[in-house]
Amino acid sequence: MAKYLIVGPSWVGDMVMAQSLFKAIKLQDPDAIIDVIGPAWSSPILARMPEVRRGLTLKTGHGEWGISTRRTLGKSLREESYDEAIVLPRSWKSALVPFFAKIPKRVGFHGEQRYLLLTERRKLDKQTLNQTVKRFVSLGVDKKLAYPPQTRPNPELSVDPDNQAKLYQTLKLDAQRPGVAMMAGAEFGPAKQWPIAHFHELARQLIAQGYQVWVLGGPKDQADGDAIIHGLGEHAHNLCGATKLVDAIDLLAAADVAVSNDSGLMHVAAAVGTKVHGIYGSTSERFTPPLTDNKVIHNLHLDCSPCFKRTCPLGHTNCLNDIKPEQVIATILPSPQSSQ
Repeated sequence: MAKYLIVGPSWVGDMVMAQSLFKAIKLQDPDAIIDVIGPAWSSPILARMPEVRRGLTLKTGHGEWGISTRRTLGKSLREESYDEAIVLPRSWKSALVPFFAKIPKRVGFHGEQRYLLLTERRKLDKQTLNQTVKRFVSLGVDKKLAYPPQTRPNPELSVDPDNQAKLYQTLKLDAQRPGVAMMAGAEFGPAKQWPIAHFHELARQLIAQGYQVWVLGGPKDQADGDAIIHGLGEHAHNLCGATKLVDAIDLLAAADVAVSNDSGLMHVAAAVGTKVHGIYGSTSERFTPPLTDNKVIHNLHLDCSPCFKRTCPLGHTNCLNDIKPEQVIATILPSPQSSQ
């Protein structure tokens, strides 16, 4: 039985995809103990991963060095006697806690001159490890089997039915109508955001077909949520900023369909088994696909995409603007032939 300390990533979607690594470790060693370091927001996600014994909060802000905080946490973990640390981020600071914890084996990719901090530095072969999930899982297997790893289990987050029932009551959702979750946020930048007017039109048509619409996101997404549901009546709900991340997990599991930009909540929806409609333009499903077979990808694959830019270099964002609501709704609603 091995004991692992894993330094997790800083983004919601990446933390969900990291569960593939945790599952791969458990496949190799069912008795393995896995603890994961992550930001405070990651605790509810980690609590929904059966493979993780506990989530450890690193009390530093995104981008902060926090060397003293990392040293204190590392020293406090020495008594745990971890066998191995896996450091998923490539930054220098991310490898500090395992170093201060004096974990004998510390594995990670080359990055920022981490020669003293890591005992095993692996080459990041971007051609072979051409997806984020492959990169994560590769660090948990022997180097000879890592390029690429042969086993990449999909994430599977646990769901709380009692919390689902409570959310239906407190948020006044209709238990009789199928739900469509919409995630319109674009924290990375506007080049990843399907037009709000397209989300609005899609919501309008789906409500007319008997669905209810839930717009999910953080407080920053409230204005976009208001624009999406404007004038659509009682079956359109802007829940941006009104729910915790753990609530979003359970609501996405209750939804029949999730329509999303390439975002963290898209990966949450995939991990709870909901059918995901992922809308891509400036990014690519080849690199960060929703890790599920239950998905539909919408991508025009224009010559200028993916550019991976925060804003469109050409100023038109046609890669997303030209994906029309009618194209998406045609893949959600049953065809006349299938309903006969």
